Amino acid sequence: QVQLVESGGGLVQPGGSLRLSCAASGFTLDYAIGWFRQAPGKEREVMSCINGRIGTTYYADSVKGRFTISRDNAKNTVYLQMNSLKPEDTAVYYCAAQRGSFYCETTPYDYWGQGTQVTVSS
Repeated sequence: QVQLVESGGGLVQPGGSLRLSCAASGFTLDYAIGWFRQAPGKEREVMSCINGRIGTTYYADSVKGRFTISRDNAKNTVYLQMNSLKPEDTAVYYCAAQRGSFYCETTPYDYWGQGTQVTVSS
């Protein structure tokens, strides 16, 4: 069974940067990993993901050019580097895993972490 633990959230000023980590166990290169976020009163949305095997990536328009997803297979960890943060990026950020998907932006996800809070404020 896949287990995921997010870390790296916190309080940051607008324009600042954070790197989120998703420490994973029980998955292989067959798994896609997605980063989601949910702000109070809003729906959960996928903002970035990386497909298994070939490692193609997806970015939502709202974060494209500012966020970068990467995967360190040796450490079983997926990262989300977030630059040029804006107040509207404030949300709980989740990582999730799904086996065998090459369309990580639309696939359902079977495994989820507990989330980490990101707050962007002056």
